[in-house]
Amino acid sequence: MKDLTIDYALRATWQAVSKMYNEEAKNYGVTMAIGFTLLSIDPKEGTPSTALGPKMGMEATSLSRILKNIEERGFIQRKPNPKDGRGVLIHLTALGLEKRKESKDVVLRFNEVVKENISEENLMGFFKTMDIINKLISDKKVYIKTTN
Repeated sequence: MKDLTIDYALRATWQAVSKMYNEEAKNYGVTMAIGFTLLSIDPKEGTPSTALGPKMGMEATSLSRILKNIEERGFIQRKPNPKDGRGVLIHLTALGLEKRKESKDVVLRFNEVVKENISEENLMGFFKTMDIINKLISDKKVYIKTTN
């Protein structure tokens, strides 16, 4: 335990989850990135293309590639934003809604299995720990800039 850092535990766990999701996504003919994107699009109203990147924590170039890919697959369509003539809304097609549901089911299954194997107390402790880590980072309490 003394050699295990918080950073290592976070990265190793996320890599395992990511690998698991990608392996499962193959069964549905998609990738984890595609599933995550479909889950981030509002199924009823669509989502402004400019809001999608920040919502997903992705760079615009990476997101552009994914959007192009899923548009070519027929999962999404771009429509002018009626509230902002310059903007574009990303809408799910019928096939996109189906793939979104499959993605959601995969995520819910993972959550279900984890909840069956971890006590409520430990799970709440995990979420509290994640909240504290995120707050430390957002409040810039980890690395403080000094002026030279």
